[in-house]
Amino acid sequence: MATPKQKILIVDDDENIAELISLYMSKECYDTKIVSDGESALVAFDTYQPNLILLDIMLPGKDGYQVCREIRQKSQVPIIMLSAKGEVFDKVLGLELGADDYMQKPFDSKELVARVKAVLRRYNPAAAQHTPAGNPGDKVVEYPDLVINLTNYSVTYKGKNIDMPPKELELLYFLASSPNRVFTREQLLDQIWGYEYIGDTRTVDVHIKRIREKIHDNAYWRISTIWGIGYKFEVTNPDAAKE
Repeated sequence: MATPKQKILIVDDDENIAELISLYMSKECYDTKIVSDGESALVAFDTYQPNLILLDIMLPGKDGYQVCREIRQKSQVPIIMLSAKGEVFDKVLGLELGADDYMQKPFDSKELVARVKAVLRRYNPAAAQHTPAGNPGDKVVEYPDLVINLTNYSVTYKGKNIDMPPKELELLYFLASSPNRVFTREQLLDQIWGYEYIGDTRTVDVHIKRIREKIHDNAYWRISTIWGIGYKFEVTNPDAAKE
């Protein structure tokens, strides 16, 4: 049986750009659907059930920020925001609302395709649901009150499952896997995003902020800011970690 195509919802009120993006994605064997406003995007999200959303910010009616906010209330489906705005504030706002990536128009078609593939590789809920726990090859780090499982993309904090988008989880796992080691923002960008990110290192700061809102410092561990450099996962007893 043939593997079903992954579905990409394209939300852009510029018909020419939307059709061009659809063409790029179709050439890569993705199934696509185009809508041109925020309300239609929310309806299409429920009916089309995309694997990824390419979301323009400037839309009639509800803008891309509002659409992203409403989708994040019920789903962690990957969202790449598209915008002609290149200001740092716009990028940071999109990431704070839960977007997984941000691309500035005009963009190179090959880079767009590469980013779509990179995000989809990191987000595979079907595989996560069926991955057996406890296998020798599982990528799991455990600390008191915290279990980070990169194999099935889950985080358990104080016995409760925490909803965490792929990049946040990967960033947390990467830091926790190397306790007390300091990483620069540039190193974290390279390790987690895997390509030269258009924007700046505040991307890392935004994701750290979102992680801290979901899990709080423990008597045994905490995410420490190393001012002017980056971050480290600081533990009082490195032997407490289990991998």
